Amino acid sequence: MYIPFDELPAQARIWIYQANRPLTAAEQAEIKPLLQAFATDWSSHGTNLQASAELLYDRFLVLANNESATAASGCSIDKSVNFVRELEQRFNVSFFDRTQLAFLKDGEVELVSMGQLKDKVASGEIEKDTLYFDTLVNNYSQLQEEWPRPARQSWLSRYF
Repeated sequence: MYIPFDELPAQARIWIYQANRPLTAAEQAEIKPLLQAFATDWSSHGTNLQASAELLYDRFLVLANNESATAASGCSIDKSVNFVRELEQRFNVSFFDRTQLAFLKDGEVELVSMGQLKDKVASGEIEKDTLYFDTLVNNYSQLQEEWPRPARQSWLSRYF
């Protein structure tokens, strides 16, 4: 069962997938109804999930489920991963490259490879207060209140 994204409860579980490039307006217009259709039909062991999905910052695909109503099972999570993989193929974009970190700089999303991170911190291009899109955020409340968040408030704190 589809729930509008802005009506999700605070404890709703989320999964964030980061695209390796910005999605065009045309791609987003095509993807949004696919997201709603997936969320509408997403189920766990035959029980519909209270789910939603959204695109944020032209780059992040967020799937959500109200776990207090029905928890997502391993099989339902596998369905969501397969759905995201289908989107990858259809739109020639990668949502599973975890070697790229996303930061908000001057109003734009900037990707930095893990290999470049230490050098960017050392040169001051990334500072402890640089806003970081932490894809490990796992509930709707955190997404609304702490995303993006200063790098020092994430697992990146060890670099400062």
